[in-house]
Amino acid sequence: MTRVENVKERKPSPLSRFMPDEMAKRDGAGAERTYVGEVVESSTTELIAEARELHGGPSFGEFIRIEADLPVLGIIFNVFTHSIEPNRRPTAYGKTEEELRLEQPQIFELLRTEFQALIIGYLDGGAPVQILPPQPARIHSFVHLCTDEEVRAFTGNDDYLRRILNTSKVPTDELLIAVLRHTLRAHKHSRDYLVRMGKELSRLMGDDYDRLSSVIRRVAN
Repeated sequence: MTRVENVKERKPSPLSRFMPDEMAKRDGAGAERTYVGEVVESSTTELIAEARELHGGPSFGEFIRIEADLPVLGIIFNVFTHSIEPNRRPTAYGKTEEELRLEQPQIFELLRTEFQALIIGYLDGGAPVQILPPQPARIHSFVHLCTDEEVRAFTGNDDYLRRILNTSKVPTDELLIAVLRHTLRAHKHSRDYLVRMGKELSRLMGDDYDRLSSVIRRVAN
């Protein structure tokens, strides 16, 4: 990014309303949940959301939930940080982030972290449905990380794995591994779940033993 000595006063970030008393929402169990972002682009198959904090996007492969009458569920397949100024990309300064924040804090006003999610289902009356939702998530809807309980409930059925394997625009195996590591953790590293998962992947991958072995080995590590 070119150096900017004087920057005009900028409008507040569209996420500046995420103040401490507004950032949290109670889930069904009464636990406090924090928004991680806001939807800025949406379709029935995927979405893009702006992270609440710079460099604060969800992790690759994590499950997210988007608030709606029929809450939409997705998995993160890309996280990126970029400049919001057209035709202006960041430039190396040879300084630490802390030094830059002290000397040129305006630089960080021009940066946003966004994340992309693959839509894998929705909730109907609280019950997980592993098909694409009838309508996309609405722009400006809030995005939450799914709890372990929500992940366990959704992954009680493995049909969503086919959605990942049939998606060409993502690094399929890497996403599959990341997602399954999250689900395995949510299932408390259950050996029964690992065996079930292996059987389902074997069925979906057919005779590609080397690929299956590589996926299972890296999930279990």
